[in-house]
Amino acid sequence: MAQTTGSISGTILDRNTQKPVIGASVEVQPSKTGTITDSLGRFRITGLTPGSYSLSITAIGFADKTLTNLVITSGNENNLNIELDPAGTNLSEVVVSGKRASARATSLESPLSIQRLTTEEIKANPGGNFDISRVIQSLPGVGGGVGGGGFRNDIIIRGGAPSENVFYLDGIEVPLINHFGTQGSGGGPQGILNVSFIEDVKLSSSAFDARYDNALSSVFQFKQKNGNPNRLQGNIRLSATELAATFDGPISPKTTFLASARRSYLQLLFQALDLPIRPNYWDFQFKTNTRINDKTTLQVLGIGAIDEFRFAAPKEATPEKLYAVNSSPLINQWNYTVGASLKRLTDRGFWTLSLSRNTLNNRADKYEDNDNPSEGTRTFRINSQETENKLRFDQTVSIDKWKITYGASAQYVQFGNDFYQLFRPALTDEQGNQIQPAEELRTDTQLDFLRYGAFVQTGRRFWEDRLAISAGMRVDGNSADNSVANPLKQWSPRISASLALAPDWNFSASYGLYYRLPSYTQLAFEASQTGMMNPGDYIRSRHLVAGFEWLPSNNTRFTLEGFYKKYSNYPISILDGISLANKGTEFGAVGNEPVVQDGEGKAYGIEFFAQQKLSKRFFGVLSYTFYRSEFTGLNSEWIRSSWDNRHLLSLTAGYKLNRNWEIGLKFRYQGAAPYTPFDLTASQLNYLTLGTGVFDFSQTNTLELPAFHASDIRIDKKWNLRRFTLDLYLDIQNWYNSKNPGIPQYTFQRTADNSGFQTTDGQPIRQNGSNGIPVILANNDGRLLPTLGFIVEF
Repeated sequence: MAQTTGSISGTILDRNTQKPVIGASVEVQPSKTGTITDSLGRFRITGLTPGSYSLSITAIGFADKTLTNLVITSGNENNLNIELDPAGTNLSEVVVSGKRASARATSLESPLSIQRLTTEEIKANPGGNFDISRVIQSLPGVGGGVGGGGFRNDIIIRGGAPSENVFYLDGIEVPLINHFGTQGSGGGPQGILNVSFIEDVKLSSSAFDARYDNALSSVFQFKQKNGNPNRLQGNIRLSATELAATFDGPISPKTTFLASARRSYLQLLFQALDLPIRPNYWDFQFKTNTRINDKTTLQVLGIGAIDEFRFAAPKEATPEKLYAVNSSPLINQWNYTVGASLKRLTDRGFWTLSLSRNTLNNRADKYEDNDNPSEGTRTFRINSQETENKLRFDQTVSIDKWKITYGASAQYVQFGNDFYQLFRPALTDEQGNQIQPAEELRTDTQLDFLRYGAFVQTGRRFWEDRLAISAGMRVDGNSADNSVANPLKQWSPRISASLALAPDWNFSASYGLYYRLPSYTQLAFEASQTGMMNPGDYIRSRHLVAGFEWLPSNNTRFTLEGFYKKYSNYPISILDGISLANKGTEFGAVGNEPVVQDGEGKAYGIEFFAQQKLSKRFFGVLSYTFYRSEFTGLNSEWIRSSWDNRHLLSLTAGYKLNRNWEIGLKFRYQGAAPYTPFDLTASQLNYLTLGTGVFDFSQTNTLELPAFHASDIRIDKKWNLRRFTLDLYLDIQNWYNSKNPGIPQYTFQRTADNSGFQTTDGQPIRQNGSNGIPVILANNDGRLLPTLGFIVEF
């Protein structure tokens, strides 16, 4: 038992210069075990009894920092990268206390609308199933798509569309973080990122740093761990839905690595539940970190996914199951991102040069009968590939208390799109007279162009660090013929300020103007019938945010913020007359249709957030958001957006028991979402061909779904042996079997044995559906879903 111990190691850096902090004091609480960092800023503490600890770091000339809920096991060694903020005045002595000793403004670059999640918070999140995209929905202002209880990870930030977010992995942009992603939007049913790689997730829902382009609603920064430099280690995770293996360690004295692979077993779970869909996926991830010399570091990373979506005949056919087969497309999709980043320290800061490439290959097909597909019954096709080759350079310098960051980026985009969609088939009556002409869209285009941008961001603390002011500006343009080449037309300034009113109170405010290039599907769309191309203006959003932060201790945080977002140049569908801001949760793609770009939008509201980090045994997070979200359509009238739930409430709490037991509880409430009724006449005529009803967009979002609420429970038990840890967990999603409201489904009444459709005249159903019996199916199934799994660390 004396050999059942764990270790923790890491590197401590100056946030502004990225230089190692030498001689920093590192202490593990409550064991009081400690050490100091060496000439490279590194530390390692061994011989720790497995359990949960806090790590306190103090250094002369830097603000104190405390990391909580660090789980030490005998299986894997935690290796951390920790950045310290320089303090305005040097300390004559180091004082460790539960509260800040003096008033100090918050983060310099983004002083508000910032939330963070650590790897332990992601792993232990009840119902999260190690899916970062799903765990994020516990944060304030984050919704989960229409209804709120669906199976997809559509991230809705403060009433904005799921396409308005950008994701960065160690400074490299990753366009997709979900399997079966919707092209032009990004959401999907299952996350790709491996939680074993993640050290920290930072969500910025406003006041974006100027280095990040194309963000309208949020920037997600995923910080990955470095591989353990001390020994080879790994972990294997098995659950009812997937098997994942991760390894990390040293390759050479100067290089470490992380690598993982994951295989889904969702198709087996869905088969056991007798669901007709069969999703299947793989994903892969790696990272290497090489310290070339004392000033230069090279980092290489990659992430990729392979997705396949098929159907199978259910053992017990029901109208709901048969509807699922004929209303969804067959999917074959793969994507990857690879990148290299070179960081070099300078006398006053550092510069970073990064080169990356990402590709999405999106193939989706839909037929009148997906069980028996044939080209003559095709209703939908996407065969598209988009590739971005990106070069980015930025430099950070510190000059007389000013922190200045500037840089430029260039992207070469290659996009090809073969698209077909049948909106209305040609229909005739019994006498052969045409009652509906065919309505379809076809496009087969290739678009290659260059994107470019530049930025500068500067900030400084004043008044003995009580006031922090940051200002930035970026410009963006591109060479596409139907877009905007002049970057000055996308001049986007932003400014933010934070004032420490007292040692535990801060007030912050920000204003910013942000631009996003429309999706490549929209930019490249050219209707084969007319030859007309879509406009490609940048979508614009103005943010105004203000709020208070109260920090009664290092472990407790409260925030209250108000926000207002105003959109312009938003694309509007010519076919159905609604803003594309209302789309993005369907499989396939968004933007493959003719649009105009004179839409407007607005979202505003207030957020409350309370966080108790691990203190003794308890930790918890409570967030509540009230907001409104509205967009205009072709008629210029303001209507509720599809994400206008009004109320978002989330509570997550955990308690650590004796003998390495831990229990967690999560509760989510999402207010009533609006939805659009069916056009009953058009739905009856087209259902047999399309497999779905046709919405009446003259009444967009005039109906409401019931509010969504659900709760999840998770129980963990760890056993620590010599160089080996076993974590057995039980995760019960929706433990009280709440219903998940979704948009109702239009179909025809089926026969008693579900082999066909009943008709009004007893004859075979006609192609125009005139003798079918319309039925609206409620879409509010709820399913208690227990998952028993284990994690082995070695």
